[in-house]
Amino acid sequence: YIAELAGNKEIILPTPAFNVINGGSHAGNKLAMQEFMILPVGAANFTEAMKMGSEVYHHLKNIIKKKFGLDATAVGDEGGFAPNILENKEGLNLINEAIKVAGYEGKIKIGMDVAASEFHKDGKYDLDFKNEKSDPATYLEPKALENLYLDFIKEYPIVSIEDPFDQDGWDSWTSITAATPIQIVGDDLTVTNPE
Repeated sequence: YIAELAGNKEIILPTPAFNVINGGSHAGNKLAMQEFMILPVGAANFTEAMKMGSEVYHHLKNIIKKKFGLDATAVGDEGGFAPNILENKEGLNLINEAIKVAGYEGKIKIGMDVAASEFHKDGKYDLDFKNEKSDPATYLEPKALENLYLDFIKEYPIVSIEDPFDQDGWDSWTSITAATPIQIVGDDLTVTNPE
């Protein structure tokens, strides 16, 4: 129906997003950010995209196993690996390494579903929220979290960030959307209704 409205007669499948590292409420590790995904945007077709995603997933498993041991290759609720790492940047490094080892640098990009509402506390963001004794002095102001994302975007091939802020952080959503050309996705922003 939508294709008909748009006048699109060609039927194509969208680029799949592979959830490869889990954190947040989807995993028992220390990562605050919920999902790290790979997007094979350089694939010629859906079949090639599936092949590329599968290869990177298996390379990532081997990299994690080599660095952290077999136990670290356990998966989270969404099927991504859940190594016990605290730094979100470390997750991005692992993914970037797997993309390079697989030979798909430039053809596979990274997406993140941060689910920042999960670690939003008193107007700030606690990246150590799974630790009952997390130090409020380390919580990030919204602007500091935005700057962290912008640093990630400069350093890694990130093309999409979902739920980078709490669903009620309107100013932060506006600010990051203006600050970067990548896709900013609102999931919790549009579906959360406490009533």
